[in-house]
Amino acid sequence: MFNYRFSRRVLFILFLLLFSGIRVFGYEIFYPSEKNYTTTYDYGLFVGKARSSESITINNEKVFVASNGAFAHSVKLREGDNRVFIRSNYSTKVYNICKKKEVTKVQPEFKEVVEHVVLVNKDNVPLRSAPEDIGFNIISYLFKDTRVIINGEKGNYYRVFLSKDKFAWILKSDITEFVNADKTPASFINTESQKYKNASIQTISFTKNLPYTVEDGEKEILFRVYNPELSENSVYTLNILKPRNYFYNVTLKDGLYTFKVSEVPKSIEDCTIIVDAGHGGTQKGAMGCLGDEEKNINLRIALELQKILREKGAKVVMTRECDGTISLKDRIQIAKDNDVDIFLSIHMNSIGNVAYEKSKYRGTSVYYFNRNSKELATILEKSIPQYAGTKRNGVRTASFAVIRPASYVGVLIETAYMINPLDSLLYTQENFAENVAKGILCGLEEFIQK
Repeated sequence: MFNYRFSRRVLFILFLLLFSGIRVFGYEIFYPSEKNYTTTYDYGLFVGKARSSESITINNEKVFVASNGAFAHSVKLREGDNRVFIRSNYSTKVYNICKKKEVTKVQPEFKEVVEHVVLVNKDNVPLRSAPEDIGFNIISYLFKDTRVIINGEKGNYYRVFLSKDKFAWILKSDITEFVNADKTPASFINTESQKYKNASIQTISFTKNLPYTVEDGEKEILFRVYNPELSENSVYTLNILKPRNYFYNVTLKDGLYTFKVSEVPKSIEDCTIIVDAGHGGTQKGAMGCLGDEEKNINLRIALELQKILREKGAKVVMTRECDGTISLKDRIQIAKDNDVDIFLSIHMNSIGNVAYEKSKYRGTSVYYFNRNSKELATILEKSIPQYAGTKRNGVRTASFAVIRPASYVGVLIETAYMINPLDSLLYTQENFAENVAKGILCGLEEFIQK
């Protein structure tokens, strides 16, 4: 016979056990994902979510917890083994972090090399001002079969002789030695210029492919071609005036350089804009205090931006419209294939090897690489917080691959900090993506109509 009273008592006991289990395990840590790990960082960052009734300490320091339970805290690490205790009024978790000393790389010595001509073996090869792989030292991108003179080496780089007062560096793997090289210097043929409604084109022609550099100045662009086989002073310079909002592109074919400067259309309806949702697929991006993945928030903002830009009549190109993995190289190629005017890369922020401060690492920051993108970055850093409610966190330069090309105006927007509890109160709101998109649109319209 069924005992109703007994069954209720059993269910009540089970409920108490379940409830006590939730209380025991309490808070969740979403980053780091492992309790035992090795790092070379000076700080260990912890982000997670607490229950409403929990008070959190990390190594006996009280941690700020937002009203939604989000918290973040960093711990200074000493060399060797570190034990980090995360405690609440319900439970304790212990993390074991081994900090290894970062190995100092031995700097290679410079060696002289017998001066001789080599060929660039592919397109888009960086010519650098120094023998190290950082974006800020790129002075041009050389084309396949460009003739360069090398006369020294340092590590993985050859030193390139351009003129009496100018040297550069190129990766050894980007050049090809060739036997019985044609030692006849290239000859200058001519230069021409053409003016169009929204663009100007200047050409300079030689009998062979030669190295070049670009210097984007305050009022003009200096395009220089070097012919060191002819003489150490053989430098040809084009002084190219530029409009207020511009981008430029360089092509080379059979010794003919074409330098095109284009003006950004003055109407959003005439613009082709690429909206790049950062990360995606296996590339999750930053992890938030509440367990949110950056890639998903980026996509929500990107889709909202796509919608309102199209409503305004802009031609919109998306790098992704779903949760898929796409390389940086492919994102850039999509932009080039579609001749875009403006590249908007959407991200959420985190921190690297620094001590976390909730008042400092909070809000919207916008990054640019080329001079032609600084004004748009400055405008967006103001307009997005006005709509999204975020703090202004600054305009900065950075060598992110997708904004490095000068063939479009490119910015990377860090909308808010995934790891900041106060920002998590904003980016988890239902209308956050829409508000960010409205802020971007407002900034774009201001930039385009100037």
